[in-house]
Amino acid sequence: MSFRTLGEFIAFCESKGDVKRITREVDWKYEVTEIGWREAREQGPLLVFENVRGAKFPLAVNVLAATRRIEWALGRSARAVGAEIEEIFHALPPKAISDLWGLRRHAGRVLASRPQSLNAGPAQECSLGADLSSLPILKLWPKDGGRFVTFPLVFTEDPETHKRNLGLYRIHVYDAKTTGMHWQIGKGGGVHFHKAEKRGQGLEVAVAVGADPATLLSGVAPLPEGIDELAFAGFLRGKPTRMARARSLNMRVPADAEFVIEGVVPPGERRTEGPFGDHFGHYSHAAPFPVFHVKNVTHRRQPIFQASVVGKPPQEDKYMGEAVQDMFSGVLKVIHPEIVDLWAYFEAGFHNLLVVSVENRYAKEGMKTALGLMGTGQLSLTKAIVLVDADVDPRDRRQVFEAIARHFDPAEDFLLVPGVPLDTLDFTSGRMNLGSKMVIDAQSHARPVGSSGGSATAAVPAAELLTTLSDPREHDARIKDWRLAWGGLLVVQVRGEGRAVLETLLQRPEYATVKLIATVSEDVPLDDDDLLLWGVFTRFDCARDVVPARTETRGAWTVCRGPLGIDATFKSGYPDPVENLPEVIQRVDGWWGK
Repeated sequence: MSFRTLGEFIAFCESKGDVKRITREVDWKYEVTEIGWREAREQGPLLVFENVRGAKFPLAVNVLAATRRIEWALGRSARAVGAEIEEIFHALPPKAISDLWGLRRHAGRVLASRPQSLNAGPAQECSLGADLSSLPILKLWPKDGGRFVTFPLVFTEDPETHKRNLGLYRIHVYDAKTTGMHWQIGKGGGVHFHKAEKRGQGLEVAVAVGADPATLLSGVAPLPEGIDELAFAGFLRGKPTRMARARSLNMRVPADAEFVIEGVVPPGERRTEGPFGDHFGHYSHAAPFPVFHVKNVTHRRQPIFQASVVGKPPQEDKYMGEAVQDMFSGVLKVIHPEIVDLWAYFEAGFHNLLVVSVENRYAKEGMKTALGLMGTGQLSLTKAIVLVDADVDPRDRRQVFEAIARHFDPAEDFLLVPGVPLDTLDFTSGRMNLGSKMVIDAQSHARPVGSSGGSATAAVPAAELLTTLSDPREHDARIKDWRLAWGGLLVVQVRGEGRAVLETLLQRPEYATVKLIATVSEDVPLDDDDLLLWGVFTRFDCARDVVPARTETRGAWTVCRGPLGIDATFKSGYPDPVENLPEVIQRVDGWWGK
């Protein structure tokens, strides 16, 4: 079954008993956040808030915050979609008629990729004029700079080629007619605006809010530059995406959306955008961004506004991000045939930790693969890559960190890449859009004679290691608690900054068999696997905060020896982690489950 509209999908989920309608009045300020997060972490039902304070329209949240709903949306598993895409890519370009014949079962979906043009559509049945005030727009977290549209499908066209782009960029609402436009580096909409601004032109922008699940997933998919996201939506859906002429713009908009906000981003205008509690679990700093001026808002009859709650994991983006990985990992395997599998961890905000299993065909091929991935699409924003052998499951934390414990030698297997572009949301370097990256090679290698390898002490099995480690609290009073996580990462929870504590532990002989030692702050719970990964990998800059036990300099090459330390404690200048207000949590507690 395929769905043309968000309403159709909600009705289907309701027939499955997977929709919860909240009829009591809820506050757009923080209360929806608390309810949505509680349900998302349990893969609870799709939520429809029918009475949002001050709004004229109902609000849908957690539309895709469950694996089962994504499978219903696709009509199959995300992995099955990935297998289809990989088969098509392997057959292109066709070398023989038989290649085309082999793709015949995909013909309907391929033909559905071409969008269908209409003069008008249901999304334009009603008009609000240039006015956002009646929409149930949320303020997610107490220190957010204001209310934000959190699931906007932003459409732009290249001013030179007129090729279309669809992306999701949060929208900070300043007033009823004006918003920010958070175009991060490397994003298609930002590239289009850069071209328009160089010409001294404004860029027309259409924002759809509320759409069928195929379009929603296409908006977050890391498609290669130049591939139309709406063509991919048609492929997923098996039916063409319908596009109608905009009311006030010279472009087309989704005919079946719930709402369409039309406007323009003029050249040369910037305004402070943020702060915003984003999917890294911290507030991103306020910064100047382009400004979106609303010209018209249209909607279908009886529309449903859509929002997504973001913050500390897990949230809705976990399920969407993992589905997108399953759909597109096959494409990367076509480009890099040595890749067996790869996985970016939602717990670390996806971009902060990528694990890749590689079948090496020659020495250190995995390192070449890592460098290639650092320059590929959205993977270019990845901060830390861990390479593992072909028989290691990248999705299994224990297997990954045990591989590090067995095979990683910092003298041979650690690569630091400083001073490179980084995710706009990453705050750890203190410089927006710039930071550093690293590669940890945890593959088994035959060390050549005369190499610097072998300096690290041989790995000790996790169970045995636990019996040999002394309690770190005996060596520093600032250590509050500790854990040997997943058999390969010693984590110590410290009061205050952790650099001095880390340097002390790295020099103690009883920890020489541990390959990685990390310090974290008191707010990171050591017994929660998800938040532990979050607390480590979102809070360090590779160049500033990775500390080797010892170093040697050979020309321009710095050789790291002994255990490798990571200072992931909270530092001066870091934005606060997101937390809801105690009174909001208590208020929701008061009626939860009733």
